[in-house]
Amino acid sequence: MTQRKEKPEITTAVLPEALPVFPLSGVVLMPRGKLPLNIFERRYLSLVEDALGKGRMIGLVQPSGEGGETVSPPALYQVGCAGRITSFSETDDGRFLINLLGVCRFRVEKELPVTNGYRVVKPDWESYLADMGPFENPDYDRDRLVNVLRTYFKTHGVMADWQVVQNTASEELLSSLAMVCPLPPNEKQALLEAPSLHARAELLISLLEMACLRQNDDEGARH
Repeated sequence: MTQRKEKPEITTAVLPEALPVFPLSGVVLMPRGKLPLNIFERRYLSLVEDALGKGRMIGLVQPSGEGGETVSPPALYQVGCAGRITSFSETDDGRFLINLLGVCRFRVEKELPVTNGYRVVKPDWESYLADMGPFENPDYDRDRLVNVLRTYFKTHGVMADWQVVQNTASEELLSSLAMVCPLPPNEKQALLEAPSLHARAELLISLLEMACLRQNDDEGARH
């Protein structure tokens, strides 16, 4: 197995005019979030190979489900997030294991011709350039978030290192939870499109609280 790592260099200069996209349902990338991916499908192996030679930028965007399963290629949500490949390795069976660092959200202005089997879009970055800024300390009720998270993880059988949770910076914690919590695709999309970190935090807390209530209602109905 070969492996290479590069230190990311994130400036507005890295934002391309054409962006290859990887459509994944139930998976979102947040600005400054870190996401590992296992790439094995031929067209997406080509996407990674091409991206490695052209700035290492790819876009993650969810299929929207509009038009149903018969639409090919599936319709995409209008907002995704671009990430830079910060490290990668190639396995003996030909897969790529990559790590993405979220750079900036984008709005899909239009789709461009398919390249080597994968989809490419023209991204509109204008509304989301603030994503390029440094980590912030968003103002939200962190104790409320952690409390509901304990209940949510318990009901969903998720193990967590609570010392790590407590020591994680507020924005990093918020981004990580929005990415890893097993929420429905439309709820993850709403978190991605939240207009501010405070709004994202309030929405995440509400979604987790509602999920816990639904779980309690389901358990009550079975008894």
